[in-house]
Amino acid sequence: MTVVWINGAFGAGKTTTARELMDLIPNSTLFDPEVIGGALPYLLPPKRLAEVGDFQDLPIWRRLVIDTAAAMLAELGGTLVVPMTLLRQEYRDEIFGGLAARRVAVRHVLLAPAETILRERIAGREIPPDLPDGEIRMRQWAYDHIEPYRAALASWLTADAHLVDTSALTPYETAARIAGAVGSGAVPVCDIVQTPEPTSETLAAGVLLFDEQDRVLLVDPTYKAGWEFPGGVVEPGEAPARAGMREVTEETGIVLDDVPRLLVVDWEPPAPPGYGGLRLLFDGGRLEAAEADRLLLPGPELRGWCFASEREAADLLPPVRYERLRWALRARERGAALYLEAGVPVG
Repeated sequence: MTVVWINGAFGAGKTTTARELMDLIPNSTLFDPEVIGGALPYLLPPKRLAEVGDFQDLPIWRRLVIDTAAAMLAELGGTLVVPMTLLRQEYRDEIFGGLAARRVAVRHVLLAPAETILRERIAGREIPPDLPDGEIRMRQWAYDHIEPYRAALASWLTADAHLVDTSALTPYETAARIAGAVGSGAVPVCDIVQTPEPTSETLAAGVLLFDEQDRVLLVDPTYKAGWEFPGGVVEPGEAPARAGMREVTEETGIVLDDVPRLLVVDWEPPAPPGYGGLRLLFDGGRLEAAEADRLLLPGPELRGWCFASEREAADLLPPVRYERLRWALRARERGAALYLEAGVPVG
């Protein structure tokens, strides 16, 4: 199962090209995530919608895009062609990573006309006559997103996607070029690492590593929202502490010589769609300055890292993870492990 994701600035011709592509890629289906955005006013209260300026900023939109694409491919098979602008790298990571977790390969194509051509196309774009304030809303929206597109182009977008300069191409010629590149393998599968979605409770082990100022190492995963500790799911038959050590090496390049000491056992209750399970935190000790300088980040699984004080961590970690960290730090001070349920000490 494959997704061909057609990215580009608003007005780049993604949807028109995607429709042409239907005739060139056998057993292909069009999925426009704009449909999900259009459904959100029927699913969410106006107050929640008013909190964001773009439906892509709503976690429910990103999850529904992943789930809908996977469900369509499970139903229909073949290739899903998805025309959708993605300018934020963390959203790209979340969506492509979520699809990878469902064993869906994503091939990322970028339509990149010259900016002068792009502006001409936006100016000449047809606006539905029945759309209130359509001239201002649609055209201005496209103009306003040229700068974010330019910033994404300068940072991560061109390195990630297969670029097609459409300045002198018709939509059919663009589609033919994409079909040829996909068929020949010139458009590689995006290397976004993602843990498969759990189907039952999981056991996960995290390791706290500290710098010489006793700040804790936090990492920013590509495959889920929010900062985290180095670590991951314990494999069947694997000792939890050893799993934490393995994950630290895989994610950061740091090899721990000694088995880390247990700080916290936290039972995370099920919260659909998650199944919950046991979350363990271990004390990986203090890193010397030279070791910290050798951190192999970012990598396929992590887009960034930082050392944070307890107060700074409160602004980075989701509440449940922060509570887990807070009690782990208390356990480290006292020299005795703690048992938690949903981040609260018991007993």
